[in-house]
Amino acid sequence: MMLNSSYLIHQLGRDLSINCLLRLSRSDYSSISALNKSFRSLIREGELYQLRRKMGIIEHWIYFSCESPEWEAFDPNRGQWMHLPTMNCGESFNLSDKNSLAVGTELLVFGKEVITPIIYKYSLLTNMWSVGNKMNTYRCHFGYASLGEIAILAGGRDPFDNILSSAELYNSDTGKWEILPNMNKPREMCSCVFMDEKFYVLGGFAADKITQLTCGEEFDMKTKKWREIPNMFPIQNETVETQIYFGPPPLIAVVKNVLYAADYAKHEVKRYVKDNNSWVTIGRLPDQATSMNGWGLAFQACGDQLLVLKGPIFEVGGMMEINAWVPDEGAPQWNRLARKQIASFLQNCTVMGC
Repeated sequence: MMLNSSYLIHQLGRDLSINCLLRLSRSDYSSISALNKSFRSLIREGELYQLRRKMGIIEHWIYFSCESPEWEAFDPNRGQWMHLPTMNCGESFNLSDKNSLAVGTELLVFGKEVITPIIYKYSLLTNMWSVGNKMNTYRCHFGYASLGEIAILAGGRDPFDNILSSAELYNSDTGKWEILPNMNKPREMCSCVFMDEKFYVLGGFAADKITQLTCGEEFDMKTKKWREIPNMFPIQNETVETQIYFGPPPLIAVVKNVLYAADYAKHEVKRYVKDNNSWVTIGRLPDQATSMNGWGLAFQACGDQLLVLKGPIFEVGGMMEINAWVPDEGAPQWNRLARKQIASFLQNCTVMGC
């Protein structure tokens, strides 16, 4: 929708007005949208974020939930905490297992209302929750990752307890799901990342629900083909069997096209060496990064930083800590970004870049 330049910054005209707005922090956009209807329309229709994406202007915020249906956000650039509107969902959804994913300007939360799968969608543009469009295949315990306005979900378990090899792509600009070719192997409880403009699936359990997969799979976005990579993720084989079975999906993250993993059992950070398909230990996790067999600990990429988030494990109420490190050739030197009193265990965490 074309807006008359007089409704923006009259002296600059529409194009220069937008150029100025693009360079502001998105923390300021809520104030700008309150100026008049034209500014509000410009922001709520998503045009500014689409232009920012094209120009490579991206800010990363951390979204997390410790007690459904409540969600909070943290802006590491300004050190600000924000409370999202309460999700309007049923009690059964609050009690169900949930996955969360930030893609484009949306936060998607996957779960169940009684026995019906449902996706709740928070829009940064409107600051509101709504029900999102359904996937083509219902799945839980799946792997997922996002890149800009798209996200890919892979594997998981269907309502009949079958482990899936299927995958699908979500476009937040259109709200549509697209079926992708199947992976070479079915797997659940896996983790996914984008790296070098390709999509990777690591770890997880095979169709027998017992065998831990050490191979990875690479999806080429251009050819739409999968390639299996033997022994790409052998890290968790070094932990004891009980931790393998009861632990979370692999804690992995990519910063500047370099893949990192957190070994919660050994309290170590490892880096993937692409040239010879191996892993090297580069240092330690933050001292405060305790967990319950890996649960309650988040390991995330946030722009050019690696983040470790840890909430209280056993006590009711406690401190949330966010530690960050900008990867270099040396060992991790963690910097505490923030602490916050929270109600309970860290349940879900994701990072939105837009």
